[in-house]
Amino acid sequence: MADDMGWECVSAYRDLITQYNYPKSGSNIKDHYFTPHIDKLAANGMRFDHGFSQPICTPSRVQIMTGIYNQRNYVRFGLLDPKAKTFGHIMKSAGYKTCVVGKWQLEGGAGSPNHFGFDEHCLWQLTRRPARYPNPGLEVNGKEIDYPGKYGPDIVSDYLCDFIERNKDRPFFGYYPMMLPHWPFEPTPDSKDWDSTSKGAESGKLAQKNPKYFREMVSYVDKIVGKIVAKLKEQKLSEKTMIIFTGDNGTAVSVTSVMNGRTIKGGKGSTLDTGNHVPFIVSWPGTIKSGVSSKAIVNFSDIFPTIAEIANTTIDHQIDGISFLSHLKGGKAKRQFSYCWYARNGGPNGKEFAHTGKWKLYSNGKFYNVYKDVTEKNPIKIDNLNDKVRSIRLKLQKELDRMKGTRTIFDLSKYPKADIN
Repeated sequence: MADDMGWECVSAYRDLITQYNYPKSGSNIKDHYFTPHIDKLAANGMRFDHGFSQPICTPSRVQIMTGIYNQRNYVRFGLLDPKAKTFGHIMKSAGYKTCVVGKWQLEGGAGSPNHFGFDEHCLWQLTRRPARYPNPGLEVNGKEIDYPGKYGPDIVSDYLCDFIERNKDRPFFGYYPMMLPHWPFEPTPDSKDWDSTSKGAESGKLAQKNPKYFREMVSYVDKIVGKIVAKLKEQKLSEKTMIIFTGDNGTAVSVTSVMNGRTIKGGKGSTLDTGNHVPFIVSWPGTIKSGVSSKAIVNFSDIFPTIAEIANTTIDHQIDGISFLSHLKGGKAKRQFSYCWYARNGGPNGKEFAHTGKWKLYSNGKFYNVYKDVTEKNPIKIDNLNDKVRSIRLKLQKELDRMKGTRTIFDLSKYPKADIN
């Protein structure tokens, strides 16, 4: 799961942009990104054109790990409720060896990954905040370790590859919430001006949000994906392993991208399509037909029940996710709508909407054709709808009505104060 990387950063989606009314770039540059390894995952599996996260990191992490809409279980930014049951728990109980590497951002102390069902971890930002990129400080299975001269994403992805090799003869589950390409935007080891002695932008030496290096960081995401796929192939595990590649939310607002000659400004933190429309690619050679582009709707809550079904384990509590395993195998998609409740810092009230990918209805009644009005400037009046679209709007309203009154209110005085950006 890439960090702050919308679908427009993956070249496999190049054709999709023509469905939207993004403006032409006005330059000779047609594309900012080339992601051959991620593209190959799509070519060997299924590319979902309507994959949706939450608009920002912690809400997405809570939803993907629990299979539950934020409306029901989101406490506040930077925290996963200690009582939550995660996909780490269900996979571990099903006999899988479990591992999480990358960026944590969910508090809970050094024992938190184990508490949430992970046997092993190699993480940044668990209990401390050193640099994440050059000369990183990480926490590996409860121990604080600094890595002079190294690059954080290399360390954690190498750990995951080692985990795969050590567990090649047994079922395993790896969750990799990446650090990349979240700001601070700075050189990677493949950049011309990479400096292995740098203390990193988090030391205050560099401008954190200058997107100068963002494209190179996206390329490094792709490189790491290629490394993990190669490790699976080396261990003869390709046909035994399902890979899901996605992003935790839209691209940072300081980044403006060009894809297929169109310009897209990042929308992280907003409820626009650019805030939570993310790449969503699933590869499983021998099980999923190659080269399929699906118009089915999937959101982060659906991953939990999908992997539970693969593990042949039951879910004994209420979730909102819907398994898409049968769709991966050629069946009809089960989800008709995606629902989002979003409040960065928790509390009783959030922005709510339900949508089909093309049509989007907010709880305040504003209704949009996202394809024609991607920046949501011109809400459509009910009087201007034909019977078909009126029917779609009614179904979206029923979905919003179904979720009324389900917000769980948490007593924040019982939780530690947030200290994570």
